Amino acid sequence: MDTEAQPTERDRSSRPSESEAISDTEGQEGRSRFALVSRITEWVPGGRISLTLLVFLVFLLLLNTFVLRPFEIPSGSMESGLRIGDRVLVNKLAYRFGAEPRRGDVVVFDGTGYFGDADYVKRVVGVGRDHVVCCDNEGRIQVNGRSVDESTFLYPGDRPSTVPFDVVVPDGALFLLGDHRSESSDSRDHLGSPGGGMIPLDDVIGRVDWIVWPTAHWTRLDRTDAYARVPAAEGAHG
Repeated sequence: MDTEAQPTERDRSSRPSESEAISDTEGQEGRSRFALVSRITEWVPGGRISLTLLVFLVFLLLLNTFVLRPFEIPSGSMESGLRIGDRVLVNKLAYRFGAEPRRGDVVVFDGTGYFGDADYVKRVVGVGRDHVVCCDNEGRIQVNGRSVDESTFLYPGDRPSTVPFDVVVPDGALFLLGDHRSESSDSRDHLGSPGGGMIPLDDVIGRVDWIVWPTAHWTRLDRTDAYARVPAAEGAHG
Protein backbone atom coordinates (compact mmCIF):
# COMPACT_ATOMS: atom_id res chain seq x y z
CA MET A 1 0.00 0.00 0.00
CA ASP A 2 1.32 3.36 -0.98
CA THR A 3 1.50 5.39 2.23
CA GLU A 4 3.22 8.40 0.64
CA ALA A 5 1.10 11.53 0.67
CA GLN A 6 -0.29 12.26 -2.74
CA PRO A 7 0.25 15.81 -4.01
CA THR A 8 -2.98 17.65 -4.45
CA GLU A 9 -3.57 20.45 -6.88
CA ARG A 10 -4.16 23.86 -5.30
CA ASP A 11 -7.62 25.18 -5.67
CA ARG A 12 -6.87 28.52 -7.30
CA SER A 13 -10.52 29.39 -7.47
CA SER A 14 -10.54 30.16 -3.74
CA ARG A 15 -7.91 32.96 -4.05
CA PRO A 16 -8.27 36.22 -5.94
CA SER A 17 -6.01 36.61 -8.93
CA GLU A 18 -3.38 39.35 -8.95
CA SER A 19 -5.37 41.40 -11.43
CA GLU A 20 -8.46 41.07 -9.29
CA ALA A 21 -6.52 42.22 -6.22
CA ILE A 22 -5.18 45.27 -8.05
CA SER A 23 -8.62 46.07 -9.38
CA ASP A 24 -10.09 45.84 -5.91
CA THR A 25 -7.35 48.15 -4.53
CA GLU A 26 -7.99 50.73 -7.25
CA GLY A 27 -11.68 50.49 -6.54
CA GLN A 28 -11.10 51.18 -2.86
CA GLU A 29 -8.93 54.21 -3.69
CA GLY A 30 -11.55 55.53 -6.08
CA ARG A 31 -14.25 55.12 -3.47
CA SER A 32 -12.06 56.89 -0.92
CA ARG A 33 -11.49 59.84 -3.26
CA PHE A 34 -15.19 60.00 -4.03
CA ALA A 35 -16.02 59.96 -0.34
CA LEU A 36 -13.48 62.75 0.29
CA VAL A 37 -14.96 64.90 -2.48
CA SER A 38 -18.43 64.24 -1.14
CA ARG A 39 -17.40 65.34 2.36
CA ILE A 40 -15.80 68.52 0.94
CA THR A 41 -18.88 69.39 -1.12
CA GLU A 42 -21.04 68.90 1.97
CA TRP A 43 -18.78 71.29 3.88
CA VAL A 44 -18.64 73.96 1.15
CA PRO A 45 -21.79 76.10 0.93
CA GLY A 46 -23.34 75.60 -2.48
CA GLY A 47 -21.96 72.10 -2.96
CA ARG A 48 -20.26 71.02 -6.18
CA ILE A 49 -20.85 74.26 -8.06
CA SER A 50 -19.17 76.33 -5.37
CA LEU A 51 -16.30 73.83 -5.13
CA THR A 52 -15.77 73.97 -8.91
CA LEU A 53 -15.72 77.77 -8.84
CA LEU A 54 -13.30 77.74 -5.89
CA VAL A 55 -10.89 75.40 -7.69
CA PHE A 56 -11.11 77.57 -10.81
CA LEU A 57 -10.38 80.74 -8.83
CA VAL A 58 -7.37 79.10 -7.15
CA PHE A 59 -6.12 78.05 -10.59
CA LEU A 60 -6.48 81.62 -11.89
CA LEU A 61 -4.68 82.97 -8.82
CA LEU A 62 -1.74 80.61 -9.34
CA LEU A 63 -1.67 81.43 -13.06
CA ASN A 64 -1.69 85.16 -12.35
CA THR A 65 0.98 84.85 -9.65
CA PHE A 66 3.48 82.64 -11.42
CA VAL A 67 2.80 82.47 -15.17
CA LEU A 68 0.67 85.11 -16.90
CA ARG A 69 -0.60 88.46 -15.71
CA PRO A 70 -3.20 90.60 -17.49
CA PHE A 71 -2.30 94.28 -17.81
CA GLU A 72 -4.31 97.19 -19.18
CA ILE A 73 -2.42 99.81 -21.19
CA PRO A 74 -2.99 103.06 -19.25
CA SER A 75 -1.57 105.66 -21.64
CA GLY A 76 -0.54 106.36 -25.21
CA SER A 77 3.20 106.10 -24.51
CA MET A 78 3.50 102.84 -26.50
CA GLU A 79 1.33 103.80 -29.47
CA SER A 80 0.75 102.87 -32.10
CA GLY A 81 1.56 99.27 -31.22
CA LEU A 82 -0.19 99.36 -27.83
CA ARG A 83 -3.19 101.63 -27.52
CA ILE A 84 -4.95 103.04 -24.47
CA GLY A 85 -7.27 100.39 -23.05
CA ASP A 86 -5.63 97.42 -24.76
CA ARG A 87 -5.42 94.35 -22.55
CA VAL A 88 -2.17 92.44 -22.82
CA LEU A 89 -0.80 89.26 -21.30
CA VAL A 90 2.52 89.58 -19.50
CA ASN A 91 4.68 86.46 -19.55
CA LYS A 92 6.12 86.23 -16.03
CA LEU A 93 8.23 83.18 -16.89
CA ALA A 94 10.06 84.89 -19.76
CA TYR A 95 12.96 85.98 -17.55
CA ARG A 96 13.05 83.12 -15.10
CA PHE A 97 15.62 80.34 -15.09
CA GLY A 98 18.52 82.60 -16.10
CA ALA A 99 17.00 84.47 -19.05
CA GLU A 100 17.18 88.28 -19.11
CA PRO A 101 15.43 91.01 -21.11
CA ARG A 102 16.88 91.73 -24.53
CA ARG A 103 16.95 94.90 -26.58
CA GLY A 104 13.63 95.33 -28.36
CA ASP A 105 11.54 93.49 -25.78
CA VAL A 106 8.40 95.23 -24.52
CA VAL A 107 8.27 94.76 -20.75
CA VAL A 108 6.11 95.66 -17.77
CA PHE A 109 7.98 96.74 -14.66
CA ASP A 110 7.41 98.19 -11.21
CA GLY A 111 8.53 101.81 -11.34
CA THR A 112 8.26 102.44 -7.60
CA GLY A 113 11.16 104.62 -6.49
CA TYR A 114 12.35 105.20 -10.06
CA PHE A 115 9.49 106.34 -12.32
CA GLY A 116 6.59 106.53 -9.86
CA ASP A 117 4.41 104.33 -7.69
CA ALA A 118 2.90 102.28 -10.49
CA ASP A 119 3.57 99.62 -13.10
CA TYR A 120 4.80 100.80 -16.51
CA VAL A 121 5.18 99.33 -19.98
CA LYS A 122 8.17 100.36 -22.14
CA ARG A 123 10.58 98.99 -24.72
CA VAL A 124 14.08 97.85 -23.76
CA VAL A 125 16.64 99.95 -25.63
CA GLY A 126 19.75 99.28 -23.55
CA VAL A 127 20.85 96.42 -21.29
CA GLY A 128 23.72 96.15 -18.83
CA ARG A 129 26.94 97.95 -19.94
CA ASP A 130 25.35 99.28 -23.15
CA HIS A 131 26.39 102.77 -24.24
CA VAL A 132 23.22 104.53 -25.43
CA VAL A 133 23.50 107.91 -27.17
CA CYS A 134 21.10 110.33 -28.79
CA CYS A 135 21.60 111.12 -31.46
CA ASP A 136 23.71 110.47 -34.56
CA ASN A 137 23.93 112.83 -37.54
CA GLU A 138 20.63 111.47 -38.89
CA GLY A 139 18.82 111.82 -35.58
CA ARG A 140 18.91 108.10 -34.75
CA ILE A 141 19.71 106.53 -31.39
CA GLN A 142 23.03 104.72 -31.19
CA VAL A 143 23.69 101.66 -29.03
CA ASN A 144 27.31 100.61 -28.62
CA GLY A 145 28.24 102.72 -31.63
CA ARG A 146 25.59 101.22 -33.92
CA SER A 147 22.78 103.47 -35.20
CA VAL A 148 19.34 101.89 -34.84
CA ASP A 149 16.48 102.26 -37.32
CA GLU A 150 13.38 102.35 -35.08
CA SER A 151 10.97 103.34 -37.85
CA THR A 152 9.06 100.04 -37.75
CA PHE A 153 7.65 100.71 -34.28
CA LEU A 154 8.22 104.43 -33.61
CA TYR A 155 5.02 106.47 -33.55
CA PRO A 156 4.48 108.08 -36.99
CA GLY A 157 5.88 111.60 -37.04
CA ASP A 158 7.90 111.17 -33.84
CA ARG A 159 11.66 111.65 -33.68
CA PRO A 160 13.72 109.05 -31.77
CA SER A 161 14.24 111.73 -29.12
CA THR A 162 14.17 115.49 -28.74
CA VAL A 163 16.18 115.10 -25.54
CA PRO A 164 19.92 114.47 -26.00
CA PHE A 165 21.50 111.89 -23.72
CA ASP A 166 24.68 109.88 -23.41
CA VAL A 167 24.48 107.08 -20.84
CA VAL A 168 26.09 103.79 -19.92
CA VAL A 169 23.60 101.29 -18.50
CA PRO A 170 24.80 99.73 -15.21
CA ASP A 171 25.03 95.96 -14.86
CA GLY A 172 21.72 94.49 -13.77
CA ALA A 173 19.67 97.41 -15.13
CA LEU A 174 17.74 98.49 -18.23
CA PHE A 175 17.34 101.70 -20.23
CA LEU A 176 13.72 101.91 -21.46
CA LEU A 177 11.83 104.16 -23.86
CA GLY A 178 8.23 104.41 -25.02
CA ASP A 179 7.43 103.98 -28.73
CA HIS A 180 5.43 107.23 -28.73
CA ARG A 181 8.46 109.27 -27.71
CA SER A 182 6.73 112.65 -27.62
CA GLU A 183 4.13 111.29 -25.17
CA SER A 184 6.33 108.99 -23.10
CA SER A 185 7.85 109.64 -19.69
CA ASP A 186 10.70 107.15 -19.66
CA SER A 187 14.40 106.73 -18.85
CA ARG A 188 15.23 110.04 -20.59
CA ASP A 189 13.07 111.99 -18.15
CA HIS A 190 14.57 110.42 -15.03
CA LEU A 191 18.30 110.67 -15.71
CA GLY A 192 18.68 112.90 -12.65
CA SER A 193 16.40 110.79 -10.44
CA PRO A 194 17.46 107.94 -8.13
CA GLY A 195 18.82 105.17 -10.31
CA GLY A 196 19.54 107.58 -13.17
CA GLY A 197 16.45 106.53 -15.10
CA MET A 198 17.53 102.89 -15.15
CA ILE A 199 15.27 100.06 -13.94
CA PRO A 200 16.77 97.11 -12.02
CA LEU A 201 16.17 93.69 -13.55
CA ASP A 202 14.54 92.57 -10.30
CA ASP A 203 11.72 95.09 -10.87
CA VAL A 204 10.78 93.67 -14.27
CA ILE A 205 7.47 91.84 -13.95
CA GLY A 206 7.56 90.17 -17.35
CA ARG A 207 7.49 90.47 -21.12
CA VAL A 208 4.42 91.53 -23.06
CA ASP A 209 3.68 88.63 -25.41
CA TRP A 210 0.05 89.05 -26.47
CA ILE A 211 -2.59 91.71 -27.04
CA VAL A 212 -5.84 89.90 -26.17
CA TRP A 213 -8.41 92.70 -26.12
CA PRO A 214 -10.11 94.14 -28.08
CA THR A 215 -10.41 91.08 -30.28
CA ALA A 216 -9.88 93.17 -33.42
CA HIS A 217 -6.42 94.02 -32.10
CA TRP A 218 -5.57 90.45 -31.03
CA THR A 219 -1.95 89.73 -31.94
CA ARG A 220 1.33 88.31 -30.70
CA LEU A 221 4.14 90.75 -30.00
CA ASP A 222 7.40 89.49 -31.46
CA ARG A 223 10.75 91.03 -30.61
CA THR A 224 11.75 93.62 -33.19
CA ASP A 225 14.92 92.92 -35.17
CA ALA A 226 15.86 96.62 -35.19
CA TYR A 227 18.57 95.96 -32.58
CA ALA A 228 19.77 92.69 -34.06
CA ARG A 229 23.00 94.20 -35.42
CA VAL A 230 23.90 96.05 -32.21
CA PRO A 231 27.17 94.60 -30.92
CA ALA A 232 27.52 93.46 -27.35
CA ALA A 233 28.93 96.02 -24.98
CA GLU A 234 32.57 95.61 -24.04
CA GLY A 235 32.81 93.16 -21.16
CA ALA A 236 29.10 92.24 -21.31
CA HIS A 237 27.82 88.67 -21.28
CA GLY A 238 27.67 87.25 -24.80
